[in-house]
Amino acid sequence: MIRAFDLTKRYASLTAVDKISFEIPRGQVVGFLGPNGAGKTTTMRLLTAYLPASAGRCEVMGHDVAEEPLAVRRSIGYLPENNPLYEDFEVTDTLHYVGKLRGMTDPARRMERVKTVLKACGLKSVVGKKVSELSKGYRQRLGLAGAIIHDPDVLILDEPTSGLDPNQVLEVRELIKDLKKEKTLLLSTHILSEVTATCDRIIIISAGKIAADGTAAELSGSLQNKNRLYLEMKGPAQAVSEALSTLPGAARVYPDQDGGGRSGFIVESTAETDLREAAFNLAAEKRWPILAMSQKTLSLEEVFRKLTQEQPQS
Repeated sequence: MIRAFDLTKRYASLTAVDKISFEIPRGQVVGFLGPNGAGKTTTMRLLTAYLPASAGRCEVMGHDVAEEPLAVRRSIGYLPENNPLYEDFEVTDTLHYVGKLRGMTDPARRMERVKTVLKACGLKSVVGKKVSELSKGYRQRLGLAGAIIHDPDVLILDEPTSGLDPNQVLEVRELIKDLKKEKTLLLSTHILSEVTATCDRIIIISAGKIAADGTAAELSGSLQNKNRLYLEMKGPAQAVSEALSTLPGAARVYPDQDGGGRSGFIVESTAETDLREAAFNLAAEKRWPILAMSQKTLSLEEVFRKLTQEQPQS
């Protein structure tokens, strides 16, 4: 559905996107991550025929973006980062207007689609209001409704949850999950929890180049060159820490709080060393009940930092 081949965009001496290649099949939701200035928005603008590429090429639904830009624009829904809206338009008038621009000339069909996207995007409560009266969250919802009004097969969303409160974020997350059943989505976001909740795959871009491509588990596994064991034992904290550091193969012990809010310790070892049995034997010997024990993988935040913190930002 989306294919990029050595896609490049240069501005004078600055290379914003540097020979990136990837493919996104039908029905996949891909999160596009990167620090500010990494090239995310530029890439999306290249894919939507908003900007011409300096080199390389890209295709959307089999259409070459450079040679068939109108066909590409007809087949996608695009929510840009700045979400441009006419301030003096009423909410439903905005959707009818966008629908007409999208070639929806049948009033009855357009009305049905307007009703559908108003419900799907949670906009019924602001019908009758002008865009100038809407909060940023509702403006974002309206932009998303406009992106799907013509029922496209491919959606490219640049920061779709920007400005939304937690409840609205959950609603958009559910909408994206529903859209996934029939559509292909590429979305950028700075909210890493949203990526793990909604995306099948993650592409991380840094300094205009793809730094990683895969599922969250695949990215974590490829970077983790050591075992990390989370342990919570019912015993004196200092004594537990000192005892854990004596386990054969233990390289480092430090306090950690797991995702459930429990305080314990992380015991690091080499990738080949599994400390679980030794930790169990230690607990039995010391008569310290084990309250929790699990292998700890790199979080998406840690993966993101490792892949981007050393890269210069464009």
